[in-house]
Amino acid sequence: MKKVLIIGGGIGGCISALELEKKGWDVTLVDAAKELGAGLRTRFIGGHPYTFGPRHFLTHNTEVYEYLDSIVPLRRCAEHQFLSYIEQDRNFYSYPIHFDDIPRMPEALQIEKELEGLEARFRDNEYRLTQGDATNGITASDYKDFWIKSIGPTLYEKFIGTYSRKMWQLEDESIIDDFTWSPKGVAIKRGQRAGWDTAISAYPIAADGYNKIFDLTLSKVKCVMGERISSIDPITKKTVIRGEKLHFDVVINTVPLDDIFENCHGRLNFVGRDIQYIVLPIKNALPEDVYFTYYCGGEKYTRVTEYKKFTKHNSEQTLISIESPSSNGRYYPLPVASQREIAKKYLGMLGDGFYSIGRLGLYNYRYDIDDVVEQSLEVVRSV
Repeated sequence: MKKVLIIGGGIGGCISALELEKKGWDVTLVDAAKELGAGLRTRFIGGHPYTFGPRHFLTHNTEVYEYLDSIVPLRRCAEHQFLSYIEQDRNFYSYPIHFDDIPRMPEALQIEKELEGLEARFRDNEYRLTQGDATNGITASDYKDFWIKSIGPTLYEKFIGTYSRKMWQLEDESIIDDFTWSPKGVAIKRGQRAGWDTAISAYPIAADGYNKIFDLTLSKVKCVMGERISSIDPITKKTVIRGEKLHFDVVINTVPLDDIFENCHGRLNFVGRDIQYIVLPIKNALPEDVYFTYYCGGEKYTRVTEYKKFTKHNSEQTLISIESPSSNGRYYPLPVASQREIAKKYLGMLGDGFYSIGRLGLYNYRYDIDDVVEQSLEVVRSV
């Protein structure tokens, strides 16, 4: 029987484990946490289900949607809206930026003049989630240049500039050079206010969200919880776990590679998150169909989420969270060339049969839940 080691118990690790177990592999999954699921695991405060920030499922890939729906039945969230708070306007506006909101802005005439002078291929382009648009990526020099070409300088500073410096904890956001993924479908939107026109937006129907995936994994494969890999050879796949020397035919990694290779090429930089959860004595905190709000100004926080919009939890109270970027945790890989070059060195160490997948394993912010599931299934097919 072939043996596979899976490092990390998030959705990528668990899907890989379940599918390889079905194929008769001897599966060992190692996770530093005490529970499987990472940020997708549903927990409860006062009966209110929540995850680590909003964890809705977004995809253009119907095959991946149908696969996940077969394990954890999903509810389509086509009504899902976002708002952005612009402090200097003392107002909320739809996000993506909506043409119908521009007349309400103090600089409306200036904004309209700037928009008229933009190239349509930036201003009116439609983007596919993580794929972006390679052509615009070539003709825009950096993140700031891309956005100013898409929405003009006034809207850029209102909605994007300060927010991005806060989000990525940077003094100069122009060092971001991987950027055409950043519009949510379009840079400026017309028509309906829902955030997504072409992508599928969904969330599990069950109160415990995605947890069935993690519970199935725990019941079907050998899971070593609360432990880290002591050492691993990227070529031979000889591994030490809890002092025991082991050998595997295949390794699937889902965690930052610098963690398991002792920072031999340097430490990869990530942005972390501080999240505060608050139960409020009101039935709803945000307007109908608004799932979360962005904060684009000088506030420390970037997003407020109302969880019952996703979970449909029935209560006269509501649970919200307030997110602030921090150095607490390793969640968001920086979309910066210097960091990607370090990540390439780690990926170049991996021999045949050693795979690294997902946002953390590939050091790529573009990858979301659907991409991780797709990568897991591709690896399983390839072995």
